Amino acid sequence: MAATLTQERFTGPEWIFERKFDGIRLLAFKNGLDVGLFSRNRLPQNIPSVFQAIKSLPADDLILDGEITWRGGKVTYHVFDIMWLVGRDLTSLPLDARRELLSELQLTEPLERVESLDALEARDSMNGLMPWERAQREGWEGVIAKRRDSLYEHRRSPHWLKMKCEMAQELVVGGFTDPQGRRVGLGALLVGYFDGGDFVFAGKIGTGFDTKLLLDLRAQLDKLEIPKKPFTRAVGLPRVRAHWVRPEIVVQVGFIEWTVHGKLRHPRLLGVGSDKPAREVGKE
Repeated sequence: MAATLTQERFTGPEWIFERKFDGIRLLAFKNGLDVGLFSRNRLPQNIPSVFQAIKSLPADDLILDGEITWRGGKVTYHVFDIMWLVGRDLTSLPLDARRELLSELQLTEPLERVESLDALEARDSMNGLMPWERAQREGWEGVIAKRRDSLYEHRRSPHWLKMKCEMAQELVVGGFTDPQGRRVGLGALLVGYFDGGDFVFAGKIGTGFDTKLLLDLRAQLDKLEIPKKPFTRAVGLPRVRAHWVRPEIVVQVGFIEWTVHGKLRHPRLLGVGSDKPAREVGKE
């Protein structure tokens, strides 16, 4: 079961949140004395300490799901789900029930059960922080939100969502695209930053708007429209339904990372306006 990337941030009693580990997905199979460790792509893995720990578990017949990490030479298998136990297929049980069965297994190092962030916060007195805020604060890759009633599906599921920690910076609007379908105002903002004498295209932002903001921005941008693109360094600009504007409006943008091609990955609008003049906005 794989998680679907989301840019939404939410909480609710029907969800649990777990730390997202920056490692390798690992499935562990045990049938009597036979143990198999496999990557997400079903490639066999040779990790002796994990192999021995799985072999030593009292249950003779199980399948575990988790993430393996290496930190400072220490191997840890972070177990977050169980799909099979002593002849019983658990994939049709809700997540809460699977977690309860997993909690009854006596895991020993390097096996470690993944706790919910609610449990961690109660233990560490970190109440008041949203899961993604804690992830940002502690330098995690992100968090995983899972529906408590989710069954174990062999696919990328909307019932498991991954919220990656974001980078953020100011950028300048150099154009926009027309709306499509039921969208109003505009489709996406075309944004960039200044590098010396160049205005560099950084990508398109199509999320983070409500209807009022879409209409307000379109009204502002219509007053700044110009006939030619303001970007002097640009790869991947849209060729149709694009409008160009004087680069004067500064926006705050959240995104996962810069791509190798110098574009924003999964950007979303965080806000409009800044005390900083547009010409002073560079790549941070």
